[in-house]
Amino acid sequence: MSHTKIPPTYIWAVVVTFNRKELLRSCVESLLAQSRKPDRILIVDNASTDGTLDMLITSGLLEHEVEYFPLSENGGGAGGFSAGLQHSIRNGAQWIWMMDDDANPYPTALEELTDIAVDTANVYGSLAVNGEDTSWTTTLLGGNSRIVDKVADVPERSRVQSLPFLGFLIHRDLVSRIGLPDAGYFIAADDIEYCMRAERAGAEIIIAGKSHIEHPKSDRYIARVPGRKLICLKLPPWKRYYDTRNRLLIARKYYGMKLVTQTIPGSFMRLWAALVHEPRKLSQLWAFTAGFVDGLLGLKGKRHNKWRIGQ
Repeated sequence: MSHTKIPPTYIWAVVVTFNRKELLRSCVESLLAQSRKPDRILIVDNASTDGTLDMLITSGLLEHEVEYFPLSENGGGAGGFSAGLQHSIRNGAQWIWMMDDDANPYPTALEELTDIAVDTANVYGSLAVNGEDTSWTTTLLGGNSRIVDKVADVPERSRVQSLPFLGFLIHRDLVSRIGLPDAGYFIAADDIEYCMRAERAGAEIIIAGKSHIEHPKSDRYIARVPGRKLICLKLPPWKRYYDTRNRLLIARKYYGMKLVTQTIPGSFMRLWAALVHEPRKLSQLWAFTAGFVDGLLGLKGKRHNKWRIGQ
């Protein structure tokens, strides 16, 4: 396998934002303060209505190597990352470092990441942290596969099951082989599907344990059912729709009969956990039902509003 060291130029940071201009400002300022600065910062605006562009102009952030790329409608995180990745590659980016607007990279985050990113055929990622905790449960692979929740337990370099689109670093050559993220997912699990696609193309998914990005911690809890323990996310109903649907979309595409033997039973376990642990139980049930139907039918896109699931 070839080992092509990251060049000193042509790393683009792609930040997807929607109506969170103050978080975006903090994120961009953190990117501009990197010890190894991105060569360009692309802000993908998912049709914000909160004055995001005015903030960027008045703050002077657009006077730097920062480009504003507005979309005509809100395509969710999946649509934003797909459009941003395509735009950056068309305009000469070699490596693309992707994140949401609520990311705050530590000053050495990109430098630490490029230290381990030595193969253009792999995917690399920073570690999302919240104090001493990881922002998400992280599954480390290898001889001693394990799930970790503490920053100190993540090694400098480790293969992982998947990486979120938060400090996600990919080379244009791999994108040309596997395509863009699936905008049809809108939100939730689009990054998981993309990692699975990359793995099936021969890529390793590698986390850089010293490359830290501050990010709010996911609100998760453990649901115990006979013979099984599930890590569940606390979600509002509209996000429950996408979580349920997109798990089924992935299973339809990759899991074969495990869709029936594992994913569908697991979906009902998650519904049970939501009805036990979360408020707005009828709304949760309706969102699950809508997501389950659309997932089995393979329907994609922004559809929670079609089912009248409010935010």
